[in-house]
Amino acid sequence: MIFRVGAVCAVLALAGCSTLAPLDDPTAGELLAGRMSVQVAATDTAPAHSLSASFELSGTPQRGRLDMNTPLGNTVARARWTADAVLLETPQGQTRHASLDEMTRAVVGEALPVPALFDWLRGRPWPGAHSIANAAPEPVGFSQLGWRVDLSRFEDARLVARRASPPAVTVQVKLDPP
Repeated sequence: MIFRVGAVCAVLALAGCSTLAPLDDPTAGELLAGRMSVQVAATDTAPAHSLSASFELSGTPQRGRLDMNTPLGNTVARARWTADAVLLETPQGQTRHASLDEMTRAVVGEALPVPALFDWLRGRPWPGAHSIANAAPEPVGFSQLGWRVDLSRFEDARLVARRASPPAVTVQVKLDPP
């Protein structure tokens, strides 16, 4: 875990000196962009850690692209995927992963529901899994895939998704205007 946190920090530190070359990518679909932070709580075996970056998400859960950028706009990581594999590019090189869960686990330390994010960032449950609307007094939103999605500030282009199971993970997003 310490290695992963160190690797993420190294990627962000090197981003000031290098940037990834743009790639031709025929991924179609609406572009969702904004700022994202991910906080992973400490466990008995790993310290808490977090990651913040601006992002651009495009395509579909089956074929897409996720770019993570520094505040200065340098691309520090680009994930591209198809149904067959995920390619993660950083200034240090490329790595292949079998799935988006595997890739986010390698980068963040925990699997993040990237396919569901396409719908969550539009303020709706992902149709690929059962969801339950939050009941009062919980914030407006829904629960899906073990995550509680808070849409109480969605009109302000803000979304918070929390997974309580150890370790607890919180993903906060502020979307840019379309």
